Amino acid sequence: MTERPDRPISDLGFARVDHAREARNGVPEVVFGEGKQADQISAIVARLIDRHQRALVTRLDAERAERVLQDHPHGHYDPISRLLSWGASPKRLPGTVAVICAGTSDLPVAEEAAGTLEWLGADVARLNDVGVAGIDRLLAHREALTRADVLIVIAGMEGALPSVVTGLVRNPVIAVPTSVGYGASLQGVTALLGMLSACATGMSVVNIDNGFGAAWQAASILSLLDRGPDPRPASFESSAAAAKEPAESASTGPRTP
Repeated sequence: MTERPDRPISDLGFARVDHAREARNGVPEVVFGEGKQADQISAIVARLIDRHQRALVTRLDAERAERVLQDHPHGHYDPISRLLSWGASPKRLPGTVAVICAGTSDLPVAEEAAGTLEWLGADVARLNDVGVAGIDRLLAHREALTRADVLIVIAGMEGALPSVVTGLVRNPVIAVPTSVGYGASLQGVTALLGMLSACATGMSVVNIDNGFGAAWQAASILSLLDRGPDPRPASFESSAAAAKEPAESASTGPRTP
């Protein structure tokens, strides 16, 4: 069903699709598939495709993806990343994002990041299975690492790889802890705390298994490269003064009899 193109929200009862998000953030709302029924996802996707000509669903198993694709057959499903997508960004982002993972077991998170970036219009260079247990595998690509504009580094267990990569490059590194590992890894908590405690400067950290969040952050950095800094200063004091001024003039201004 086609809606009025100026309507900011599609109210489906079980979901309120935020069409104004593209105007605010540059990208349509992305659907978190986990916990949603296939028919709910299908209804949301229908509104997104109708209004934005593209859609992305994350964390979706193959069974529900197949059911959604019956309603919207032109999508693409990747079983490793569990991403289901239609269309792509009409604009390419500048630069390259390196997506690096420590082990093959980290690939689902790495591919979630890489697939999201590609849907957002970014060029991605993948480097897999280069964890610190065999550091020469990483150092063999040292020069290529320095050419990436943003690096997403994914690791489970003790989470050491992002610190090593950050020490080798000057560009931003986004660290992603994964839930891969034995008991004391605490389903990713050990890697998360290790990354948050790292001494290497220039590294930020997202939540456990959050390849999507890392991709979004990397794309935001590339978007800033594309549009350049805003020439207007972000002065919150002037905004506060402007808001306060009418109230002051109303209370202190001359009164007419």
